[in-house]
Amino acid sequence: MSTATKITDETKLAEEIVGTLDADAVRVCSDDRDSIRFAIRSAGMKLRSIVLRRWALRRLLKDPAGAVKVEYLQRELRLSAAKRVEYTYPRKSVAVRRDLPASFAPLAHAR
Repeated sequence: MSTATKITDETKLAEEIVGTLDADAVRVCSDDRDSIRFAIRSAGMKLRSIVLRRWALRRLLKDPAGAVKVEYLQRELRLSAAKRVEYTYPRKSVAVRRDLPASFAPLAHAR
């Protein structure tokens, strides 16, 4: 699978997840190497940004139960729209920082 195909698949999955919100309110803000960011412009929602990490989307694409997890993420995003300012997948408390040296990895897992 080429890099362009992977990026296209990740983008389609991200759009599917975010598609549960009002289409007029959501737009792609930044599409960089590590994440896909969406900006939300809606007076009725507290949510202002969505950040989806590419490595997590790739893992979700390969997961046999991916369709169920996408439905869960869509539901969680709809519920979060009224409560949170930023939605991040995976949550910051769950995500392990990959840019840390190997000696710091046990400390990151301990959090």
